[in-house]
Amino acid sequence: MNLLFEPAPLEDWLRDYYFEAKADISSSGAEPYGLGEALDLLAVDPREFAGISLRDSRSAGADVLRDLVAERAGITDSGRVLVGNGSTEAQLLVMAATLAAGDEVVVVDPAYHTLVATVRAIGCRVTSWPLRPENRFRPDLAELRRLVTPRVKMIIVNFPHNPCGVTLTHAEQRELVEIADRNGCYLFWDGAFEDLAYDAPPLPAVSTMYERGLSFGTMSKSFGLPGLRVGWGIVPPEVVRRAVQVRDYTTLALSPVVEFIAERALRMPERLLAPRLGMARENRETVREWLAAHDGLVSADLPQAGVLLFPALTGMADTRPFCHRLMREHGVLVVPGECFGVPGHVRVGFGGRPADLRRGLDALSAALRAGEG
Repeated sequence: MNLLFEPAPLEDWLRDYYFEAKADISSSGAEPYGLGEALDLLAVDPREFAGISLRDSRSAGADVLRDLVAERAGITDSGRVLVGNGSTEAQLLVMAATLAAGDEVVVVDPAYHTLVATVRAIGCRVTSWPLRPENRFRPDLAELRRLVTPRVKMIIVNFPHNPCGVTLTHAEQRELVEIADRNGCYLFWDGAFEDLAYDAPPLPAVSTMYERGLSFGTMSKSFGLPGLRVGWGIVPPEVVRRAVQVRDYTTLALSPVVEFIAERALRMPERLLAPRLGMARENRETVREWLAAHDGLVSADLPQAGVLLFPALTGMADTRPFCHRLMREHGVLVVPGECFGVPGHVRVGFGGRPADLRRGLDALSAALRAGEG
């Protein structure tokens, strides 16, 4: 298979700015933990690392780690779990294991780049399921129903959504599963932000609802452990077997040191999740107040889950010059909507430290009022 990947505008934007920003209000996940802080919260004695063998781990992930992922999802068969170096790797392995050139795929649009670029690189025929700005990016399931036919091999979605911040209700998720089931296609569900829910319980993994469901999770977003690079897929066992054969040509396995920390995190997840959800709730109220104070300058709905806001900036057709200037003159990082093919918007992340969020929003306000860009 010859995978030719298109450029990733989001990563190109963040590649340098991410490390230079004085206030990062662009990121899609919760505030990262320091290693010492995380180990303290998880009651890890540093001497425990001495007992870890630095041999290769199992190709699909350590048995105990797969068991814990399965238990957290509410399934009994850990043979359905593939642990990856981040959910991005797990997703790429599963796509390579299930799709071939010429397959028809429906992908939510806009989308995080890996969800669409990988299937294009494989040679799939891609149909977009658009989240339209004029509809406040609300998912139109009636439109999806028209787009999905028995010829479609896979539906690919990400809810809560990156970058738009919208999500589905539990009833809408069941309707989505019914659409996939009626047509016999895979339903690829990227649930990276599933634990960051405010007014309703988190949406379940579709793998628990549908035999051809492909569900993905990660420790990079809700857990505040992006540098750990641990994610997973919950997929049919035969897909795990084929994905592992693809991995034989890439990373082979995870680090056993990384797996040890991930295992401890999944044994006591609330020790990491609860503080970060509390921070996100506080920040969400700050965002609510900011939106109310800037009516006429920005337009966005407060997200019901996740930590992303995707406001339109009034009168600004192209936000890239504005975002460049905001970074150069104020040291504040946001992402222009053009990185996702949605001009006139910016991606604002509110999962970080409250002081950074307030500082970033203050700079954003000043730049908007000054008409910078």
